[in-house]
Amino acid sequence: MQLDLVPLWTAILALAVFMYVLLDGFDLGVGMLFGLRRDPHERDLMVASVAPVWDFNETWLILGGGGLLAVFPLAFAVLMPALYFPILLMLLGLLFRGVAFEFREVEGARRGVWDNAFIWGSLVASFAQGVILGNIVQGFPVQNRQFVGTSWDWATPFTLLTGAAVVAAYMLQGATWLVMKTEGPLQQWSRRIAQRSLWWVLAFVAAVSVWTPLASERIAERWFSWPNLLWFSPVPILTAAVAALLYTSLRHERRDVLPFLCSFGIFFLAFTGLVISLWPYLIWPSITLWDAAAHPISQAFLLVGTMFLLPIILLYVIWSYWVFRGKVRAGHGYH
Repeated sequence: MQLDLVPLWTAILALAVFMYVLLDGFDLGVGMLFGLRRDPHERDLMVASVAPVWDFNETWLILGGGGLLAVFPLAFAVLMPALYFPILLMLLGLLFRGVAFEFREVEGARRGVWDNAFIWGSLVASFAQGVILGNIVQGFPVQNRQFVGTSWDWATPFTLLTGAAVVAAYMLQGATWLVMKTEGPLQQWSRRIAQRSLWWVLAFVAAVSVWTPLASERIAERWFSWPNLLWFSPVPILTAAVAALLYTSLRHERRDVLPFLCSFGIFFLAFTGLVISLWPYLIWPSITLWDAAAHPISQAFLLVGTMFLLPIILLYVIWSYWVFRGKVRAGHGYH
């Protein structure tokens, strides 16, 4: 009997997406918060806090996109024409943000131009990622294994809502990162911004949680039929508990790390809710993971290389964050 590798590949790609959202989310959030501060010293601190780690955070995006193309080619063939414009906007935003990191430090460069590129690139990339997420939840019209919608199906009230939700979530994560990495007035300001962002995030979570089951009977049945209601109830309960812990930790000046960990917890629970709603569909509501998967031999061949590469990436990430632990000072790096 041939071994079914689809669940394993699903776990690998889910890990890649989750790690990207967690790790690139906070530096996109810092980029957007960068636009709310005008003091050059504080802006340098904000950039310095993410400068050592921002580029390899996007390794997870490459792993997720490449894995989707190689292992689930049918899903890739549907998603690309359906999400061409939001994916293009996301890549352009990431491009401008990455260039801004390098060029704003060049002697004689127009720093104001590159600062704006950093801000707007972060905002556009964040909003585009939220739109992509909303489309995945909303679903795609598919006939004969092909996308049959238009190039503008991605722009709906629901997807614009999820775009704004991801912007708020990344700002929360960026603010808690600055709480952990900075000191003094910038840290106090970050605490206040994190508290405000948390309320927006909770409002968006509530809106999406109500909208989604109302728009789809299948998702409503998944969550509210018995005994699913009992099994899945810990997700919203834990979300409320983690949010309360986050809010409380932000009010205690000595708790610098806990807010950031709590923001991770909220993202994890939201990701869990997404998996519960859509499983086992990769292209909602018609193409399952097994429908979209490549031939088992191809999956096995690709798995050999991935099993060598994935531990290296994980070890490198852990080592890098360990090296750049602690607080940051502009001009002096981490200490």
